[in-house]
Amino acid sequence: MQAALESGQWELLARLCKQALRKNSRQLQAHRYLGHALDCLGRKDEAVEVYRHAAAQWPGDAELLINYGNLLLSLARNTEALPILQRVCELRPDKSVCWLILSQCCYLIARHEQGFQAAERAAALATTTAEKSSALTQKAIHRRELGQVKQAVQDCLDAIALTPADYANHTNRLLFMLADPDANAAMLASAARDFAQAFEPALQPGWPDHADHRGDPWRRLRIGFLSPDFRVHSVMYFVEGLLAQLDRRQFEVFAFYLFPRDDQVTARVEHHADHFVRLAGLNGAQQAQAIRAHGIDILIDLAGHTGHNGLLALAHKPAPVQVSWLGFPATTGLQAVDYKFTDEVTDPPDAQDQYTEQLYRLPTLFACYRPMSRHPLWRYQPRYLVRPTPALANGFITFGSCNNLGKLTDDVLRLWGRILQAVPGSRLLIEGKNLGEPGFASDYRARCQALGVDTERLDLLGLNGDNQYLTYHHIDIALDPFPLTGGTTTFDVLWMGVPLVSMVGESFKSRMGVGLLTYLGRSEWLANTPEDYVRIACELASDVPALNQLRQGLRDEVENSPLMREDVFNHHFADGLRAMWLQWLAASAHPGDPAAQQAAMAAWLQDCPAEWSALPVPGVGVKPGQRISLGEAHQRLQDLVDKAKAGHSATAPGLDGATPITDRNWIAVTGLAEMVLNAVPHDPVALACLAEVENAHGHPDFAVTYLQYAMRAMERQAQAAQEAPQAQAS
Repeated sequence: MQAALESGQWELLARLCKQALRKNSRQLQAHRYLGHALDCLGRKDEAVEVYRHAAAQWPGDAELLINYGNLLLSLARNTEALPILQRVCELRPDKSVCWLILSQCCYLIARHEQGFQAAERAAALATTTAEKSSALTQKAIHRRELGQVKQAVQDCLDAIALTPADYANHTNRLLFMLADPDANAAMLASAARDFAQAFEPALQPGWPDHADHRGDPWRRLRIGFLSPDFRVHSVMYFVEGLLAQLDRRQFEVFAFYLFPRDDQVTARVEHHADHFVRLAGLNGAQQAQAIRAHGIDILIDLAGHTGHNGLLALAHKPAPVQVSWLGFPATTGLQAVDYKFTDEVTDPPDAQDQYTEQLYRLPTLFACYRPMSRHPLWRYQPRYLVRPTPALANGFITFGSCNNLGKLTDDVLRLWGRILQAVPGSRLLIEGKNLGEPGFASDYRARCQALGVDTERLDLLGLNGDNQYLTYHHIDIALDPFPLTGGTTTFDVLWMGVPLVSMVGESFKSRMGVGLLTYLGRSEWLANTPEDYVRIACELASDVPALNQLRQGLRDEVENSPLMREDVFNHHFADGLRAMWLQWLAASAHPGDPAAQQAAMAAWLQDCPAEWSALPVPGVGVKPGQRISLGEAHQRLQDLVDKAKAGHSATAPGLDGATPITDRNWIAVTGLAEMVLNAVPHDPVALACLAEVENAHGHPDFAVTYLQYAMRAMERQAQAAQEAPQAQAS
């Protein structure tokens, strides 16, 4: 076995271990080696079972347990790994590496106090440069979540000084700098260039020329979306609509997934994309090789300097055109990334110097929001309807924030304290990670008090994913942090009917509120100074009936604005992709000759396919890699409803008087209707079919709700049809 292990013959090693275990099922070394061999062979689930069985027999073997815990971490099964790694630290309390792995485990499951303490223990025990650097890395990631932003950035810098070739410390430094009020756009750009300089120059000589991609400027392009976040993640509130409905006449869509764990959102992405490719567990060079093997013409990075990103793959230049979008509100720093999608407001006019990428400014907001990413059908539930502003019942105004606590700097909290003083009887609600833990909440309350916040009027809520959107029922006026403003949270706030006060900033990270409110047509909620910020908050709070009237109409404003018009956004995004492609072709054909490039593009534009002037027909992914038109999906739905009605027979009602849905035909109607709504929100046919399901099973209230949404959707379709000629002309 030892020889097979040392030579990396994993199939042989697995076979020898199984033979040994048939003779003696309690041979510890055979269990250790078998789990490792199966892991190396990519048979992860089998390896987990081997380790689980062995750990039950040898709960005191630290080597076995640490391998077991590491495997679970590689699969993002951190909750399962936690007790195993805690046991490892009990068995080997003097080993820095054990505490490091425990700290790493704590991050994904938001046990940041425990993770930070484990990292400090690791730092105290560290004997090598690698251990010292890793301890700093772990301290930094937990400190950022605990609101200690400056210390987190400094930990990253200290780690870079120790191990300059460690990729994670560079990218963490950039991510954490976003929330540092003293880090401006120029400093971010400089840090990003430092990152690029550490990794990109050695790769540039190997960049391919991509000559095999040249040819017909109007051919169907292969578009790759690269992300670790095709799962329950904020990125999906903006990507799903594009993946589902990017014009398939022009583009073939690939989703390259970098995270090792799937969930219900991943399953939806597999349906939306034409091809779904898993790249988790591969290094940057391997990821780049896989992307290039698929012949991708334009590769779009959705992560930037965030966790599990693919920037090292991008640095190998696997596609002719590479684009940064969405996940990180600043530059990647890489010369390999050609463009960044933005808009004409969120990035100020002089922003180009802040980026290594060429800015491509969309004529609409930089992203398009779709709520309820975790559970799309919940958006039709009554509990998520906009409710009257709570001040009507409370008799006082509640200001609030549900942003990441790392964004709530001392300056932010001081200003919010001034608002409480200016609005008598008002309260401040802050929801965030760890605020449900008494010790953390007590420390946070003391911090707020020291900054001038009246803690008698302060409500702290622990972050609970089940309460997403529902907390806004208790907030009258939302307060946006600065300089790192809210992103997804701001969209959530506005969709729930809550007005928002936001500060105008100088760069993208501090202008997301500017972009959203400008495109919404609510720039009167934008403040240029702290005094403006207080004034706007006070004005909104001064007239509760007017505040309530505003709240009741705000969702319709948002849904009819560029913030949520997927048809408009997808059209402009497609135009942007084609423009980038034509520019690459022209530059390839006429290098160093801008005039010739412009002439070539002008000539090509004369041959743009005429049929593309018509809006694309929406499609529905019914299986991974299988897409049908919306019309065909409607016909399938109607056939299923007819079949279900014909075979429907009464069954015993439940305690609530309703009949459980057990008939396979009705279940099929529900499943297909949900697929359609995942692809085309508010589709009236799918909503009507769900109404049929609910009515047949004794839920008339739900049936009426679905029909009401269907009627509203038909009205919106009629309005969109009137606007279509304008969109086509643009």
